[in-house]
Amino acid sequence: MDLATYACRSREELRIEAKKMISRYGNLLQENLKLDMSRGKPSKLQLDLVSDIMTELTDAEQCIINGNDCRNYGDLAGLRCAREYWADVLGCKPEQTFVGGNASLSLMHDLIARAYTHGLKDSPRPWCKEERIKFLCPSPGYDRHFRITEHFGFELITVPMHPEGPDMDVIEDLVKDPQVKGVWCVPKYSNPQGYTYSDETVDRFANLKPAAPDFAIMWDNAYCVHEFDGEFEPFRDIVSLCAEAGRPNMVYEFASTSKITFPGAGISVMASSEENIKYHTKLIGVQTISYDKVNQLRHVRYLKDKAHTLELMKKHAEILGPKFEMVLKMLRSELTNKGIAHWHHPKGGYFVCVAAMPGTAKRTLELCKKAGVVMTEAGATYPYGHDPHDSMIRIAPSLPPIEELEKAMLVFCTCLKIAALEKYLGLEIIE
Repeated sequence: MDLATYACRSREELRIEAKKMISRYGNLLQENLKLDMSRGKPSKLQLDLVSDIMTELTDAEQCIINGNDCRNYGDLAGLRCAREYWADVLGCKPEQTFVGGNASLSLMHDLIARAYTHGLKDSPRPWCKEERIKFLCPSPGYDRHFRITEHFGFELITVPMHPEGPDMDVIEDLVKDPQVKGVWCVPKYSNPQGYTYSDETVDRFANLKPAAPDFAIMWDNAYCVHEFDGEFEPFRDIVSLCAEAGRPNMVYEFASTSKITFPGAGISVMASSEENIKYHTKLIGVQTISYDKVNQLRHVRYLKDKAHTLELMKKHAEILGPKFEMVLKMLRSELTNKGIAHWHHPKGGYFVCVAAMPGTAKRTLELCKKAGVVMTEAGATYPYGHDPHDSMIRIAPSLPPIEELEKAMLVFCTCLKIAALEKYLGLEIIE
């Protein structure tokens, strides 16, 4: 009977399965668990792995670089060495980078804010003067991206995601509308499904011909060096590709060291055309005189270059890899052949996304919460927090120790089965 999908089982067989899951769920409730898998936070082991970065600068003389004291004002676009570091990692030129503080999300938010108040380099007018603004949101996607554009009152349009990336036929059609001003992208190990855009998809992005002259590709390359299964996979430089296609100002690429060193104390980057970087540096100069260059220098001396960074990421992978394998092992052992969920096996990034039986995601996470396992809210991976199929669930394995993770996954799989059984039986079997 265990090999038959739930859809193929008789009502009596489903009742027997339900009794098993009710008993298992009751036992899990008795354990009084308190486990948090809601966000992709590095674990203590990962933070300890890089804590020696704090001793990288030990005296004032080390803060002098090329005759400039990085403790002082200046270098608004970032220390030259920091811009060179990011250019090496991303494959662009130092002049095409702007190095900021710890959060690339802040750079993204502020870019949209400047577009709203002043317009982008190629804007005919500030976006606040437009009658209506629409933004494309490949989904499932990153909830914080969607919240930025929702915050400014834009109309968010869902675009389906596929293993090779967003549905480019849909995007190429939608950008014919001049009210469509941009698109959110996580091109490598996408959040949450772990997909990497195919070469064809990247080419089609670079060759987009949007009606809006100030259309912006928001290219959040958050997981550009974040493999945990296998060797580093090179990824093409979107900044150069857009320039070759004749639209150098169309793309803004973002990255940070949040999952390389410290999420709360790293450095971030925005990469684009030199023209765009000059334009935005001038506007940012009204906001701040400079970012934390001491931290920029600390990071450059610690991380050195792309090659050295990739060696460090292998150490992160030794911690993360077994956790992801645990998650995937539990999904395989508990849910294979049940016909109630499917998932992708990512090779990098920070998430596993489970597509549950339609209409069961909220119920699954409600039961998980009652059992002491907190996960990202259902619907969070869609614009406005609304999953039209109530199906997608994001799992973040990085923070808990592996023994806690195994327990959390047992809770999750049990709750997902219960939610599916309730659907098939047409009744609530857990109060």
